[in-house]
Amino acid sequence: MSQHKIAILTSGGIAPCLSASIGRLIEKYSQVIPEADIIGYLHGYKGLLTGCSITITPQVRKNAKLLYQYGGSVLGNSRVKLTNTKDCLKKGYIKEGENPIEVAAKQLEKDGVSILHTIGGDDTNTMAAKLSEFLKKNKYDLTVIGLPKTVDNDVYPICRTLGALTAAHQGATFFENVANENTTSSRQLIIHEVMGRNCGWLTAATAREYRKRLDDKTFLPDILLTKNRWDIDAVYIPELELDIKHEAERLNRIMDEKDGVNIFISEGAGLRSIVEEIEDSGEKVPRDAFGHVRLDEINPGQWFAKRFAKMLKAEKVLVQKSGYFARSAAPAKEDLDLIIQTADMAVENALNKISGVIGLDEDHNNKMQCIEFDRIKGGKPFDIKTEWFRKLLKDIGQIV
Repeated sequence: MSQHKIAILTSGGIAPCLSASIGRLIEKYSQVIPEADIIGYLHGYKGLLTGCSITITPQVRKNAKLLYQYGGSVLGNSRVKLTNTKDCLKKGYIKEGENPIEVAAKQLEKDGVSILHTIGGDDTNTMAAKLSEFLKKNKYDLTVIGLPKTVDNDVYPICRTLGALTAAHQGATFFENVANENTTSSRQLIIHEVMGRNCGWLTAATAREYRKRLDDKTFLPDILLTKNRWDIDAVYIPELELDIKHEAERLNRIMDEKDGVNIFISEGAGLRSIVEEIEDSGEKVPRDAFGHVRLDEINPGQWFAKRFAKMLKAEKVLVQKSGYFARSAAPAKEDLDLIIQTADMAVENALNKISGVIGLDEDHNNKMQCIEFDRIKGGKPFDIKTEWFRKLLKDIGQIV
C-alpha cells in the first residue's frame, strides 16, 4: 500500500503543455509507484474549493501518452485567486465567513492528498505556496510541486516556460494564412495581435519564427508574389517606447512602396495609453479576479488599427488575433521534451518531499532544478537588447 496520494490541477489560461504535463505525471507515477492513488481536481482551484475531483483510472494510466497529442487541459481550468475572498464568495466557491486558503487546505486534508502538482503560471504557483505554508503551520504534511506554464514566458527566474515555444510556432503558422489577405485590396493594413500582457517575448518570438518560414519560401516577383508584401513591417511590444508619429511616417513610405503594411503587436502594447483613454472618458476598465485588465474586452488591436488606418490612408484594415489558436495547440517536439524532463523531475522532488517549482533557473545558468516558491513571480519583461530581436528590428527597418 502506497503512503502517497497524488493530486493534479491546472489553473489560469491554457497553454500548449497542460494535457501533456498531466499525461507525463500520470505516466511517471504509474511507473515508479503504481500502487499510489492519483486524482485530478476539475477546473483548477475551483474544483479544489468545491471538492470536485476525478480518480485517474487504470485505463487512463495505461493510455496516458495519448495526452501528449492534445492541447487544452483534460482536467479543465479556471482563474481563481485563493487570496481573493470576495471573488471566491461571489462565485459561490466558498460560504460567508470562510477563508479560501483554509477551505482548499481542508479539502486536501479530507482527500488525504500527500503530493499536489499545480500546473500554471506565477499566480497558480504562488497560490500553491500559500497552501503549503498554511498546511505546514497546521501540522499537515503536503508536498507541493509546480510546473511552470505560460505562453507569455514571463515568470521569474525561469528561462523558458512550458508551452511558450509551441505558441510562437503556432502564431507563425496562423499568420502564414492571414498574410495572404494582402492580395484582397490596395493599401491594406494587417495587424496580427499576439498574446502578451506585460511581456513581448511571444510577439517577438512569433515574428522571428514567421520570418524564418518566409526564408524557406520561393517567391515570384514578376507578379504580386514578392517577399516584401508578405514580410513584417513593425513589431510593437510593451517594453518598447512607441513614437506613433515617427512610425506613421515610416510605415507610410512602406505603404506607398508595397501597397500594404503588416504589423505584429503584443496585446499589452500601448496598454497604459488605452486604459488612460478609457478612464478619461469616465468608463470602467474591465478587470479579472487578479486585477488584470480584460484585454479581450478592450481590444488593443482595434485601438492601434483606428489610429494607424487614418495615418496610413488604409483602404482596408484587418485585425486578427492568434491567441486562442496558438495557446490551444498540442506541444511541439521541443516543448514536449521539456515537459517530460520537467514532469520527471517534479515526480522525483515530490517523492523526496521537496516543494517548489521545476524550471530552467536563470539564476543558476538555466539549470533545471526545483526553484523555491519565494523566488517565483510574474511580470518578467522581455529583454529588448537580445541580439536576435535587435537584428529582427534592424532587418525590418524599425530602428529603436
